[in-house]
Amino acid sequence: MTRRTAGFLLVLAAFMVLEWVMLGFNLADGHPTAFYVVHGILIVVNLVLAAAVGVVGWRAWRSWRPADR
Repeated sequence: MTRRTAGFLLVLAAFMVLEWVMLGFNLADGHPTAFYVVHGILIVVNLVLAAAVGVVGWRAWRSWRPADR
């Protein structure tokens, strides 16, 4: 994996966390309980996926070596 791809994965993971945390704070509009349950599940799943993408990106970033070495 190139360093550019690893950097993209790190930025993507940060964006996913920021996006869903902001959504979580913006959900205080008095919706039905089912709405909160569904969106809570979506937030948790997306944060887990962001963590996985972040770990892959971080490991690739740290282990990157130039091709000509």
